[in-house]
Amino acid sequence: MTPLDRLQTVLDRVRGRLHPSAYPREHLLAAFVAVLAGVAVVLVSTELFPYHSSNHDEGVYLQQAAMLLEGQFQLFPGELTDAVRPWFFVAEEGRLYPKYQPLPAGLYAAAIALVGEPRVALGAVTTGNVALVYALGAMAFDRRVGLLAAAGFATAPMTLVTSSVFLPYAPTTLCTLGFAVAYLHAHRTGRRLSALLAGGAIGLGFLMRPYTALLFALPFLAHAGSELWTVLREEAGPAALLAAPALHRQAATAAVGLVFVALTLTYNAAVTGSALTFPYEAFAPRDGPGLGRRRILDYSVDYSLPVAVRSNLWVLWYLLTRWGPAGALGTALAAVGLVGSTRARRLLPGRLSGGLPVSSGGGTARLLLGGLFVTVPAGNLLFWGNHNILATPGDPTDGLLGQFGPFYHFDLLAPLAVFGAAGALALWRARGAVTGRASGRLPDSVTPPAGLGRVVLAVVLSCLLVGASATLVVGPLERNAAHTATYEDAYEPFETAEFDDALVFLPTPYGDWLNHPFQYLRNDPGFDGDVVYVTDRGPPGNFEMFDTYPDRTHYRYTYRGEWTADPAEREVTPLLEELSLRAAPRLDGETTVGVPERVTGARVRVETDAGVTTHQVTDPSDSIDIEWSLDGGGARLAAVDDTPVGARVPTDRVDELVVLVRLIGPTGDSLTYRQATAVRTTGDGVEAVWPPERTVCALVDDCGYEGTYLPDRPSPYNGVSFETTLTAANETRSASG
Repeated sequence: MTPLDRLQTVLDRVRGRLHPSAYPREHLLAAFVAVLAGVAVVLVSTELFPYHSSNHDEGVYLQQAAMLLEGQFQLFPGELTDAVRPWFFVAEEGRLYPKYQPLPAGLYAAAIALVGEPRVALGAVTTGNVALVYALGAMAFDRRVGLLAAAGFATAPMTLVTSSVFLPYAPTTLCTLGFAVAYLHAHRTGRRLSALLAGGAIGLGFLMRPYTALLFALPFLAHAGSELWTVLREEAGPAALLAAPALHRQAATAAVGLVFVALTLTYNAAVTGSALTFPYEAFAPRDGPGLGRRRILDYSVDYSLPVAVRSNLWVLWYLLTRWGPAGALGTALAAVGLVGSTRARRLLPGRLSGGLPVSSGGGTARLLLGGLFVTVPAGNLLFWGNHNILATPGDPTDGLLGQFGPFYHFDLLAPLAVFGAAGALALWRARGAVTGRASGRLPDSVTPPAGLGRVVLAVVLSCLLVGASATLVVGPLERNAAHTATYEDAYEPFETAEFDDALVFLPTPYGDWLNHPFQYLRNDPGFDGDVVYVTDRGPPGNFEMFDTYPDRTHYRYTYRGEWTADPAEREVTPLLEELSLRAAPRLDGETTVGVPERVTGARVRVETDAGVTTHQVTDPSDSIDIEWSLDGGGARLAAVDDTPVGARVPTDRVDELVVLVRLIGPTGDSLTYRQATAVRTTGDGVEAVWPPERTVCALVDDCGYEGTYLPDRPSPYNGVSFETTLTAANETRSASG
């Protein structure tokens, strides 16, 4: 045979392999379902979560992905650590590292490197998970069950929603399901390669979420131990055990898995300084599995056994009735499938007890998948995260669970889908038997349809279960859409701004963190991108940023309103304004505020950290004009409505100069204008960050972001106007002269 003939033979083989007729119809339909699920997840992620979700852990993983693309496991901002610390990052001696393991972020980094879009990884993970569920269903029962299980898993509300965000639960399940398929294949065929792949898959899962991987692996570890004990007992001696193929296969799986455990411990040692200290422990030592006092940051709870049981029962109830494949219907079918595939099938009535497509070769798969219903819930009793995702235990729409489901139990979706599919087919076959008797047909009508009929049966049942899931996913999609609507409002200034060498001060409604809640606004790992985001830390910290980045264009991002966890109560109107650093031996300022009707008096106050001075206005007109100045000796209230005042207050080297005008109504009600300017005394005079922060508040002098004054937006109060200027003293004299 000539080389050309050999090449033609190879091409013919490849062509034959690629032709659809070379594969069962169920394989092709399962592949279609898997790809369709991946596309659906990408669309949900793109359309529903364009600015990411209300689970701000997404920003942690995406920041980590950007670090990995730069070859970094840690950030080194040095003295800037407090200003640029992202949410859930550990800060130690001028370095930062995330509390999470790096592998989930590695998937997103790979997608960015390959196609420039991390959401592709979400779709790929979902496609892989659906394909693996099909394989498990086929191993445990038959291909029809696998196809129906794939459809059920793909359309489960938790699959669609949780897989669409940058969190580690779906990627970890990809690893654990891959481990299950490879382990079962190795057990059935004895192939060493499958055993090695099983070890690699569970090792990767351990790198992602160690505790999750351990809970999934426990039934398989028990099976491996039982298998080796049986060999030892039957082969009568350790020597026979050493020569047994089962030992070689299990050893291969264990060896590869332990390599990844070693990698995990090595990573721990590199970032935390101790192989046995995980990053989440360095961040919050009482945040791990266990009962007793659990704590993270300023939040703690006594996670006793009664609390654990109560919380996990609620979580499981919502999984089985709202978030699993086809909800309560799917759970009922899974119960039929689980009972009918064990020795307890005799408890099922009549034809149903024999309606399951149970094959002897799938017994191990069914046993191990069923074991997950024990190890995953039992292990999660020791994890207080299940308590935290329940904002209100009796309300399934509240908290993170109401938006993403009980994601710590994500691994249970696969066995629910597989046993639910088996139960659905059993009921269908039992129905066929009853219908056949009623019509006088022979009992062989209970035998499964052949060829295309089997596929049609699986497709029909899939459509029924998909319809049940579709009604359940609407609520979570709407709840997440409500969050997205507020994010669209909040990020609107950034959609139109074009940054080039900029620095943006961000508000911190949830504490001194970046990316909590504004996870869409993230820094490059080197803090040297077109825009650098820093927290607004008040005058000392902000002047430090001006000194560190003197050549950048500076901006302040703020908003009017209150940032709340509930999007129904979160109404924010954003403001992005450019800042400048005014410097001169003396700065002269003028502030003019509008006076609404029925105001009977006003008090003007100028204050710093070192002093305060006031001036009373007894009969205000429709506006009040305040002249003030700032120099190396302090701040001076020069005049109010052309009435000289001349009162002076001292200033610290770095201070905040507040000009406050409180308007008093006839019944004692008040409306207060407040402007706060960061100021600093230098060897050449004074500096001030301009424009100032301005608020207008009813009844109180300082109402925070709720009173933020927006120059280009209507005020919620009639008759309100707020204008202010600041110029160097020589410029003022020149302008007036």
